Amino acid sequence: MTARYGVIGNPIAHSRSPLIHRAFAEQTSIDLAYTAILAALDGFVATVENFRSEGGLGLNVTVPFKSEAFALCHTLSERAQRAGAVNTLIFPTDPSSSDILGDNTDGVGLLRDLAFHQIPLKGKKILLLGTGGASRGVLAPLLAEIPARLLIANRRVATAEQLATDFQDVSGGHTQLGGCALDALPAEPFDLIINATSASLTGEQLALPDALIGPNTTVYDMAYGREPTVFMQWGAALGAFALDGLGMLVEQAAESFYLWHGIRPQTNHVRDLLKASLDPAC
Repeated sequence: MTARYGVIGNPIAHSRSPLIHRAFAEQTSIDLAYTAILAALDGFVATVENFRSEGGLGLNVTVPFKSEAFALCHTLSERAQRAGAVNTLIFPTDPSSSDILGDNTDGVGLLRDLAFHQIPLKGKKILLLGTGGASRGVLAPLLAEIPARLLIANRRVATAEQLATDFQDVSGGHTQLGGCALDALPAEPFDLIINATSASLTGEQLALPDALIGPNTTVYDMAYGREPTVFMQWGAALGAFALDGLGMLVEQAAESFYLWHGIRPQTNHVRDLLKASLDPAC
């Protein structure tokens, strides 16, 4: 019987997750169906329950439902508990069991992509934009790499400061961790600037000071598209090395695939496949 999996979000039509998981399935000879599922903003739980009732075994969760997914789970992995957000749901094969396991693969996906591009983190200055589920998912893994400084910026300063407080114990005193408002960013360069906001999904350009970009800055947008995002364009115009979140998407998907199937797929070919699918010439 074909195993059913999917990705749930709103919006979701743009998602390349079905392409990725089908490629992983072909590579590993696993029979599965993986689909993109649109849930109404007030209908996440109902949509998940319907998917389960039809025999679904697992879901990836994307914006804006990662916090709702966290609340839905009966059992949470350590990294999901630390993040307070879930992007991978694992359903029991026993239909009589109501237990749902939640995990978060965003952090490992980001770190593997940064390592792929040989972006060092230890002793570096990192700026993280946004305080949503995406930020929460990557904070602990980033801090585990012992950067010298990690600054969280958000429109509401109180939210950024609270998130920094929530993760102070993870820093172990090795990293200067703090929060600030987007309109109060320091006029100084960072080694790595990560956009974890949803601004790029709507083409919004965040009002960021050009002084954030130095001679060795990398700008990393968790969003992706056929063209560089406005955030990437801003950074590249100032001389930064600009990356989108395509590699992170592949790597976090590979971790989810491993959780579901117990097999770790190879990602390099799938990275190339995904880039080709987004090529404007195609």
